[in-house]
Amino acid sequence: MRYAVTIGAAGEARDPRTMADLAALAEASGWNAMLLEDYVVYRGMDEVPTYDPWVVLAAMAMVTTTIRLGTNVTPLPRRRPWKLACEAVALDHLSGGRLILGVGLGDLGDPGFASVGECTDRKVQAELLDEGLELLDHLWSGQPVTYTGRHYRVDGLRLSAIPVQDPRIPIWVGGSWRVGGVRRRVARWDGCQLLNVTSPDDVRDVLAMVERVRGSAAGFDVGVPRQQGIGRLCALAEAGATWSNEWIPPSDLAATRAALRRGPLRV
Repeated sequence: MRYAVTIGAAGEARDPRTMADLAALAEASGWNAMLLEDYVVYRGMDEVPTYDPWVVLAAMAMVTTTIRLGTNVTPLPRRRPWKLACEAVALDHLSGGRLILGVGLGDLGDPGFASVGECTDRKVQAELLDEGLELLDHLWSGQPVTYTGRHYRVDGLRLSAIPVQDPRIPIWVGGSWRVGGVRRRVARWDGCQLLNVTSPDDVRDVLAMVERVRGSAAGFDVGVPRQQGIGRLCALAEAGATWSNEWIPPSDLAATRAALRRGPLRV
């Protein structure tokens, strides 16, 4: 099992320079990944300074060498897939192939949706997410892409810069395991960090579905929340969970540093 920490680039002590320092501390303290929440306004709290996670990830990449970096999660429905494809490739190169792209519908409480006229219909958002993911995969191939979907049309676009990672930058799906569209999405991509996959039976159900759809669950990553006891974490690892993910809420800098310095609960 490997160990991730999720943190928001939001708060008085979460500016890009400080976040870079925190990433270096996380790496030195034994974490395997540091993932950023992706908001325009953090959880709708406009009194909280919020910093662009992709700029912050670039700062983090420059001061680390081994820790994986990524998002948990990027709301792809409010992004242009071709723009995100370019940004992700640039960050994959900057980090030496350490990027993980977590994707989902996003939090409708973020004013980055309704306040700026972005789509808030969950069914349409799900369609945008699935089409966007297909476009990312095609655009990362380095080949010309022609695509016609319900929401996106691409006519011969080629992005010649391709990811360092092969066959692609890993895509982890977020959302609720109880939603059929999320389950179908999980089976299509490379891993998941789902809201309600918290027990060994949940983990086994995810892996069984992936194996049923794809013929094998080899290499598929399942993230679970950090557990309160080593016994529960061991049971999840035995069931097939590959990542434990701890969320650190916005807090003062000393508390954030202490949480990172403590390091992960390990099996």
